Parts: sequence; structure tokens; C-alpha cells
Amino acid sequence: MASSGSGQGPGTPPRSDDLVHEVEQLRIEKEQLRRAVTSHAAVDQAIGVLVLVGKITPEDGFTVLREISQHTNTKLSSIAEQIVKHAQGADLPDTVLTELRAALARRT
Repeated sequence: MASSGSGQGPGTPPRSDDLVHEVEQLRIEKEQLRRAVTSHAAVDQAIGVLVLVGKITPEDGFTVLREISQHTNTKLSSIAEQIVKHAQGADLPDTVLTELRAALARRT
């Protein structure tokens, strides 16, 4: 992979600066994947909370999260984390709570 685009022929060992660049790219990609997995888990957990509390479908749970995110101009993953923490006893910001109630009311 490091030799592609560097003008080296097959069997030529990659240059050390090519390897350093490739390692850095892999580190960046690993961190992006880690964040994506964490975010996805929080969203799934929040959907579960909304399904249970709001007595709605998982599809509607995702829609509720998306609406709250859009109406509060907050990342979906952040809203999901707040919903999960709220289920564990934490307070929700007033704007998020207002949007949550409104979004759930639209589903019933």
C-alpha cells in the first residue's frame, strides 16, 4: 500500500517517510472508527430508552433523536448521550427537554 503512487516498483522496499505517513493515516482512521462505534452505541441506547419510555417504535425513536438534534442545533450523538444520562437520573437541558416532549407528542 505504501508503494502505490510513490513511483517505486514491485519488490522495492517503501521509504521510511512513506511508512510514517501511512502509520499516521491509520491512527487517524482508527480514531474515527472508535468515535463512530461509540457514537453508534449511544444512539442505539438512546433509541432503546425512547422506545421504552415513549412507547414508540425504534424507527420513531431515531426520528425523535434526529428532530431534537435539528431543533436544538446539537449533534445527534450528543443528544443521544444526554438522553441515556437522563435515563440514569441526570437532568436534561430545558431546550432538549422541551424538544423531547414535543417530538414524543407528535408520535402519539
